[in-house]
Amino acid sequence: MATKRRVTIALIAEEAGVSIPTVSKVINGRPEVAPETRQRVERLLHKHGYQRRVSQDGEPAGLIDLVFAEIESPWAIEIIRGAESAAREAGGSVVISVLHTHAGPGRDWLERIAARRTDGVVIVASRLSGAIQAQLTARSLPFVVVDPEGEPAPGVVSVGATNWNGGLAATRHLLELGHRRIGVISGPADMLCSQARIDGYRAALETAGVEVAPELIRRGTFLVDSGHDHGHALLSLEHPPTAIFAGSDLQAFGVFEAARQRGLRVPEDLSVVGFDDLPLSRSAWPPLTTVRQPLEEMAALATRTVLTMGRGEAPETRRVELATDLIVRDSTAPPRAAAAGAET
Repeated sequence: MATKRRVTIALIAEEAGVSIPTVSKVINGRPEVAPETRQRVERLLHKHGYQRRVSQDGEPAGLIDLVFAEIESPWAIEIIRGAESAAREAGGSVVISVLHTHAGPGRDWLERIAARRTDGVVIVASRLSGAIQAQLTARSLPFVVVDPEGEPAPGVVSVGATNWNGGLAATRHLLELGHRRIGVISGPADMLCSQARIDGYRAALETAGVEVAPELIRRGTFLVDSGHDHGHALLSLEHPPTAIFAGSDLQAFGVFEAARQRGLRVPEDLSVVGFDDLPLSRSAWPPLTTVRQPLEEMAALATRTVLTMGRGEAPETRRVELATDLIVRDSTAPPRAAAAGAET
């Protein structure tokens, strides 16, 4: 029986019809290779499952790339803290990249990380094209997606949170307090976590026999301005909500400001629930009732998984969702009509 040839740079070079240094340049992200040649070499690397040696002594360099679409929120700080902690425990360090777009990493980014010989990549809240996935695989760069924007492709390892359960718990809490007109503000419709939170909200209302009113559902971004603007829009309705479930703590702070500008008090006139449990939520006034999303734990797990994959070990599961928890503070209370009825 014929012995299978070991996959080497020389084998790839021979099949691609190029020199060994050219293959090496492709693997290491060097720019001086024609696009057609680069694509041909990458296809062969992927086809043969070439395994890149990460260093001369075979040991990982201890470098993890943490990649964000945007980094303008305290939410990102919690992710960085978790990734850095897990990398430090393994004797490594983290390099942070910001793409300034949700379209996902491009070739320039890929060549930069290949050039610095990173051990793996953690991609946060960003799309990941099939082409970039193939190129990461061709270079034997393990990667994990945290809080993926869309449904991860088969075989992609991802770490998220139970967003549907979080939306369900937040809305049930408001229903149990007596609210029936409950508004919701979430993120973009094409983000998986946004839709899951709204789906949980809908499920809680439907289970309680409460009509889902389309005018009470708003989608924006997860930032303060979005909460402020959509909060004003909801409170301007002829029949405004007595409670609002915001898709992030930052949105909830925007709702606080919109309520204040309209002369409404939280929670006496309007109950507000957030999502994330950022450190700021505890020091807000009033302290914010919110759904805790284990951001640090998500990032730490993703980082440990990348390191495990870099050692050639398969992850235990391809998709992990960590539990969310409702944290009740002072921004929620029964609606005024229910409270007045309880007193009589």
